[in-house]
Amino acid sequence: MPTLFTRIIDRELPGRFVWEDPVAVAFLTIAPLNPGHTLVVPRAEVDDWTTADPDLLAHCTRVAQCIGQGVRRAFGSPRAGFLIAGLEVPHLHIHVSPLWRLQDLDVTDVEVEQDQGALEDAARRLRAALTELGFAEAVAPD
Repeated sequence: MPTLFTRIIDRELPGRFVWEDPVAVAFLTIAPLNPGHTLVVPRAEVDDWTTADPDLLAHCTRVAQCIGQGVRRAFGSPRAGFLIAGLEVPHLHIHVSPLWRLQDLDVTDVEVEQDQGALEDAARRLRAALTELGFAEAVAPD
């Protein structure tokens, strides 16, 4: 049975994509820590980062680094947070989010964003920043 993320990747469920390449995608989470909170997800269904193929994990980390540069530019944060927890969905995913303080990485109290316009705006801003940074070939279309 496909994971929730596979269903998003396959467009069976909606997603606000900001990055797409043959190996991985990145889309905004519906329960952001901060505006711009993005998930980097391999297309392959891998449950745990500790068992992932090292090349796949390295690729996802490179994508996360690009997304981190984008969230810093788009949202003016001094840092970009990077977190692999792996408990929410059994499909490897890296959280990348604008970061102002360590508490900005606390995923225990996040709520689903009710303002769909805010999510659309965050995706638009992040796509624009990624394009400005030279990653246009992987930036997902609107």
